[in-house]
Amino acid sequence: MNLIANQYSFLTVAVGFTLLAGFILLTNKPKWKDYLAFGVILLGLVSAWSVLHPRQTPLMDDAKKVQELIGSGTPVLLEFQSPF
Repeated sequence: MNLIANQYSFLTVAVGFTLLAGFILLTNKPKWKDYLAFGVILLGLVSAWSVLHPRQTPLMDDAKKVQELIGSGTPVLLEFQSPF
């Protein structure tokens, strides 16, 4: 449950923001500007999600192997490197 909340917290906030913006913009006789503003908000949130959503990386299998080794009781040497 915690993993889902961490990975999809942006999505939860975006849905809440969309509902709030839709309620504010589209309740009192909306004009075309209100629909346009709502569309821009939706487009911005969808594009932000497409950039920021969690993805499977090629190193995920290596990370799972290391987690299994750490839990097995054998000593594990981890080396961290940075390109900078």
